[in-house]
Amino acid sequence: MALAQRPPEPNLHSLRIDPTARLPHGRHWLWSMCLILLLAAVIGGASFWLYPRTIGRPTEVQVVYAQIMGNGAATTGPVLSGAGYVVTGDRYVSIGVRVPGRIDAYEVQEGDFVRKGAVLVRLDNRDYRASLRQAQANLELAQANLALKQKQAQRMKALHARNLIATQELDVADNELAVALAQIHQAEAQMESARVDLDYTTLTAPTDGIVLAKLKEVGEIAVPGGFSGAGDLIRIANLKDLRAEVDINEVDFRRVRLHQQSEVVPDAYPDRKYPAQVVKVYPQANRQKGTIKVEVKLAKVDEHLRPDMSVRINFLAEPVKENGADAAPRITVPKSAVRGTGDSTFVWLVRHEHAAKVPVRVGEDFGENVQVLNGLDGGEAVIAVGAETISEGMRVQAKASDK
Repeated sequence: MALAQRPPEPNLHSLRIDPTARLPHGRHWLWSMCLILLLAAVIGGASFWLYPRTIGRPTEVQVVYAQIMGNGAATTGPVLSGAGYVVTGDRYVSIGVRVPGRIDAYEVQEGDFVRKGAVLVRLDNRDYRASLRQAQANLELAQANLALKQKQAQRMKALHARNLIATQELDVADNELAVALAQIHQAEAQMESARVDLDYTTLTAPTDGIVLAKLKEVGEIAVPGGFSGAGDLIRIANLKDLRAEVDINEVDFRRVRLHQQSEVVPDAYPDRKYPAQVVKVYPQANRQKGTIKVEVKLAKVDEHLRPDMSVRINFLAEPVKENGADAAPRITVPKSAVRGTGDSTFVWLVRHEHAAKVPVRVGEDFGENVQVLNGLDGGEAVIAVGAETISEGMRVQAKASDK
């Protein structure tokens, strides 16, 4: 009988897990986690860098201003624009000392409104009060000496009339009287000078205005500085009379005239405009720059305007009267600023640094401009360039258009 063949025994060693075979898998997992963390750090850093420069930054747009055409007068807007700066009608008043002294007290602070004659600064005046008392004492001494010389002169005249003294002695007495009288005048002048010096220790406002700056501190020694300004203690300006100055090229000067209407647009607030009028054309040109300085006076001011602010001055065209001069004022904007078609037209305005969509109804065509029948009052900052990507409420940074 043949024996059955036994099946081969299973190789159990092949089912064992080699400990060294797990190492590559573990290293692969570790490298994957490091790569993920590195990518997350790169993406986070890029987002942190890009957000304030892209998403977080206001969108820059160019604006124009809705023009008013009054009494049937057609206008094409500004005929000339120039960059200038805000000044005050009386310019700045830098108040300095007339006599040296230590600053004892400032009676005002920056931003305070002061009336003409108000006390601004006081100097230590003890030395000047002592000088005034000394001058007053010298005057009293001179007055006593004068009284004595007058009596002596009278006696000499009586004696000379009786031929008891020589004429020479009378002349001496008269001369001493004249000297005593001159000493009186000298003492009076010295006392007046001492009184003026004492008054100079109190600095007062020469005009109404706002305190712009205190140039020294309490306790410092102030000395008269002449034209160098070293002795200036305080600076004030009359902000109720603000003006703007601009240098006009000689080739463009023919476009500007006295009493011409204009508008002032601050660089810091391009969505604001202030009506103004040309009040001064300087009589002399600047030969080096080839310009002529022109000054406009603002019709109204507010808290946004400050001296030395950079502004753009737009000189407006002379309105041309049309038929029907009694027609109601009309508002115009550039055609490029009007969006939509038919009865669904609108414009984008800049209001408090945000875009606002305002429906409008357009009317008569004026070439590059179009009449707005309703929706605008005139003077609004209308987005002319950059409105393609604007949405309601988006933060925008207005920039005045060159047109």
